[in-house]
Amino acid sequence: MEKLRLCCPCHFGLESVLKFEIGRLGADDITVTDGKISFSGDESMIARANLRLATAERVLIELASFRAETFSELFDNVYALPLERFIGKTDAFPVKGHSLDSKLFSVPDCQKMIKKAAAKRLGQKYGCEWLEETGELHQLQFTILKDVCTLWLDTTGTGLHKRGYRKNSNAAPIKETLAAGIIDLARVRADSVVCDPMCGSGTFLIEAAYKACGIAPGLRRSFSAEKWAQISPDVWKNERTAALADVNRAAGFKGFGADIDPLAVDLTLENSRKAGVQSRLTIREQDVMKFVPPEGAITVCNPPYGERMLEIREAEELYKRLGERIHPDGSHPAVIISPDEDFEKFFGKKADKKRKLYNGMIKCNLYMYFK
Repeated sequence: MEKLRLCCPCHFGLESVLKFEIGRLGADDITVTDGKISFSGDESMIARANLRLATAERVLIELASFRAETFSELFDNVYALPLERFIGKTDAFPVKGHSLDSKLFSVPDCQKMIKKAAAKRLGQKYGCEWLEETGELHQLQFTILKDVCTLWLDTTGTGLHKRGYRKNSNAAPIKETLAAGIIDLARVRADSVVCDPMCGSGTFLIEAAYKACGIAPGLRRSFSAEKWAQISPDVWKNERTAALADVNRAAGFKGFGADIDPLAVDLTLENSRKAGVQSRLTIREQDVMKFVPPEGAITVCNPPYGERMLEIREAEELYKRLGERIHPDGSHPAVIISPDEDFEKFFGKKADKKRKLYNGMIKCNLYMYFK
């Protein structure tokens, strides 16, 4: 099969986690930069990465990278690309992207020029003056950074954080891809016991079950490239079959969740059922002040944090209560994400390790307790 250059964006701070994931898939020539990992692979790797990667945001085919200081340069470089390799005569190919620190700073104008060049190339290759674009979606994405344009083709469609199990969520859910990265950093294994005393919509517990049981997070959804005529359906069928075969049904994993809100409890139960891991979880309505971590359990949680002064004080009081209940040590490790720089003071114990992460646009620390 033809070798392709692929790229997966990720949350800032999870690059090393994603690199390890990609390496396990058998990818070659892995390159790490801030917020994304590039690597080489064939069409099977496109399917494998979409199905199996837990911390990637999407899987992109890198079509080209070139210098473009003028619209003429932008047009000529896009027109020279063999876009017909992946975009058919009737396929839709919208363009989106952004520009930073570049002479070509108008994003709408850049979009129009890339679209114009792509349309001219495809029109000439397919011998038609007008492209109907009624077929499958082939989303083109570009970034222009310091006058260097990189053009990608998105194979994923809806972001990879959309696993298919969380159509409903509570007011402040953590993104599934970020949760999966935190679960990885928490060293969850096949026989781990994981608990979340403020489980919300159950994302940590479900992602922990997926990790422990070797369940590919993309098994319950579809992807844009799965509908492309340019990639054989057998590629996707074979990769899905392989992913299903790798599920560890003998894993001893157990998850325990609690939340003071009965609606959150119901939501976690509903989402875990959709995810196919409800039998692995025990969920109950409970105040964090009554929480006692099971023996040997890893506690993972995303406690609420406020934006107004009263909410911040309430959150800090909650950190104090959490510290009084958990008492993390070598037998009861814990990882907690919070944007509060004084978290350790209120929690009552200095973290063994801290890691900077972004929860959306909010800069946070992951406080890790292993000793």
